[in-house]
Amino acid sequence: MNAELVDEAGELIGNPNVLVNIISTRVRQLNQGDRPLLDAPLLGAADMALSELLEDKMDYELTDSISNEILTAKFIVKGKKKAKRAKK
Repeated sequence: MNAELVDEAGELIGNPNVLVNIISTRVRQLNQGDRPLLDAPLLGAADMALSELLEDKMDYELTDSISNEILTAKFIVKGKKKAKRAKK
């Protein structure tokens, strides 16, 4: 697994636990035969999943009952946008 991809994805997601779940789920899908969303035949499954995430080829949604308590970069960005709109 490429450490640079992991660092970039970590900054994108913001929560390492959520990142692990997203990537492990996608790796499992790739290993079961799902088609990659990128054309990069030399990448392993984990690097492919990280690359797909970084290139906005996939997204995630927190569906757990406590998901509103889990902070991710996606949640923080949405919160800032809402706060700016409320000020106007």
